[in-house]
Amino acid sequence: MKLTKAARHEEILAQITQQPSLRVADLAGRLRVSTETIRRDLDELTDQGLVNRTYGGAVPMRGAEPSVGERHGLFIAERERIARAASARIKPGALLMIGSGATTTHVARRIAVEHKGLTVVTHSFSVATVLSLNPTITVLMAPGNYLASEGATVGVHAARFLHDFSADLAILGASGLTSEGATDARLEPAAIFSVLASRAAETLVVADRSKFDKVFPARYASWRELGALVCDQPPEGPLAEMLRRHGVDVTVA
Repeated sequence: MKLTKAARHEEILAQITQQPSLRVADLAGRLRVSTETIRRDLDELTDQGLVNRTYGGAVPMRGAEPSVGERHGLFIAERERIARAASARIKPGALLMIGSGATTTHVARRIAVEHKGLTVVTHSFSVATVLSLNPTITVLMAPGNYLASEGATVGVHAARFLHDFSADLAILGASGLTSEGATDARLEPAAIFSVLASRAAETLVVADRSKFDKVFPARYASWRELGALVCDQPPEGPLAEMLRRHGVDVTVA
């Protein structure tokens, strides 16, 4: 069955998070379309700021990633495993802070199924929406400027609201994880993630393997500020060494 253009774009974006570069000929063979079609696809994704076009292919766009809506369709099975493992760490009656993102929304959906009597503070509309399915969970939504690409509020009003809480656990995603810490592609959400991490007794990062060793502009916390990581594959190299050095509790789902 021939893939639609939208499906091809989703597959290209999924593959480019796992490989340092993509070749037109390889993509054409894998997706069973002509090289001309792939070139047009890469040109469109480049125009949207999602990839960098190269001679003969494309590479990831440094400091950029797809919108949260597009990310929801990637690494679904991995994110569901991560969500189960993250949910298992939550204690009864806890006050949680949950940041925006595709993986954190998976976690919130799992929380709604498995827990009762929690209080959750969030700036993410998708997180609030899936939690609303459980009437025993109280959801407090941060005000602020609406950032459509993240489906979340950001800015000074959101930050001030979040500063008023002290949470048992913050659950945050990331655009990239390096030996220096957790980073985000966008400055405004990163500023909010930093506040969330600072207002929680423990911060749990949830991220699939595609985030390992990816560098993005805004670091929101170093590993000495982050207590735990739930991922789908064991980190390696300098990232793994820094996690060990700072005693970060790593769970592979």
